[in-house]
Amino acid sequence: MGKKLYIETLGCAMNVRDSEHIIAELTQKEDFSLTDRLEEADLILINTCSVREKPVHKLFSEIGYFNKKKKEGAKIGVCGCTASHLGEEIIKKAPYVSFVLGARNVSKITEVIKKPKAVEVDIDYDESTYAFSDFRSSPYKAFVNISIGCDKKCTFCIVPNTRGEEISIPPELIVQEARKAAKNGAKEVFLLGQNVNNYGRRFSDKERNIDFTDLLKMVSEIEEVKRIRFTSPHPLHMDDRFLEEFANNPKICKSMHMPLQSGSTRILRAMKRGYTKEWFLDRAMKLREMVPDVHISTDIIVGFPGESDEDFVDTIDVVQKVGFEQIFSFKYSPRPLTPAKDYPNQVDDAVASKRLSYLQDLHLSMLDTISQKELGKVYEVYFEELKPGGYVAGRSSNNWIIKVKGSEELLGKFVNVKITKTGRLSLEGEVLA
Repeated sequence: MGKKLYIETLGCAMNVRDSEHIIAELTQKEDFSLTDRLEEADLILINTCSVREKPVHKLFSEIGYFNKKKKEGAKIGVCGCTASHLGEEIIKKAPYVSFVLGARNVSKITEVIKKPKAVEVDIDYDESTYAFSDFRSSPYKAFVNISIGCDKKCTFCIVPNTRGEEISIPPELIVQEARKAAKNGAKEVFLLGQNVNNYGRRFSDKERNIDFTDLLKMVSEIEEVKRIRFTSPHPLHMDDRFLEEFANNPKICKSMHMPLQSGSTRILRAMKRGYTKEWFLDRAMKLREMVPDVHISTDIIVGFPGESDEDFVDTIDVVQKVGFEQIFSFKYSPRPLTPAKDYPNQVDDAVASKRLSYLQDLHLSMLDTISQKELGKVYEVYFEELKPGGYVAGRSSNNWIIKVKGSEELLGKFVNVKITKTGRLSLEGEVLA
């Protein structure tokens, strides 16, 4: 009988891909098989996020729960970004944790499970040319890392201190991985990086003259790849060449994530984001002009230290002018190892909460108008998930979640769907013959 692995993943798509790498290494090299039953697992892993304060607090309650529920002899491991910045402190607070594995050290998983109380959290470790074993959570789409780490110095963000210096993965490895996934049935490839359109700035093996636009062209040449998505691009690097490739390459899905963070140039400067309100609006408006049906999503932080009412009004102005189809919005959360936690003029929590509620209520009302315009439209949907009630769900190129009545026969197929019912976050339709 083989050993059982239970893994819980918190946070972003990069964490999802890291978990897939961990699963691949353990199932193919160490005789583990996945289980969704905590009580039968021989190894329990939690892959953590540290971008905001809440997931960090959740970590210790989660591993305490795991310790109570695990069977005798089972090991608990803590992985990911929180592992990177807390390191040995995790084992000191929770002695029943068997090992700690940082976000930059995923390839060491087969080693640390054999070392009692191992702590591997080197953020300078280079995995950019490591060939991971292969595992996919979905047979229909493939997450592919194109870089590791981050060179930006955003004053609110802990990621450079948990994932280290930005290094691009060699393009031939990316293309090879995408081609293999596509030949195995994944018609959609999702390229991942902290700042994908900064790709090519630094490689660890040799100098290369390639950027993200070049990489998009290379991946689109793979015949079996029908759709390409990516996250997250940085507004600072959205030059005309990149936008033109996005607009004109038919394989690139017409959905763009543009992290705004704040609409105030003064606050953007304090955040060290590198662009102004005017630059962001120029790029977003150009995108709307070039791709009329594009969906633009964003991240917004309210209550950043020193944010005044006027600064918040600037953010609302950008929201209204761009008309984001999706907004991930949060109150500012002071993170360790970041300059902003020590800034003066920290915004009162009640003020930040009021601003967040205003922003979210405004966007909900905007979504009502946006979604109503979708009624009667026809989209090509790539179906990838069964839903309760006899539904099958997929996405349009511009990232609408669309469900229809149907069965598993639709999974992995592109089908034209006419929209018959609208909602703020998803649509419903009927399959066209």
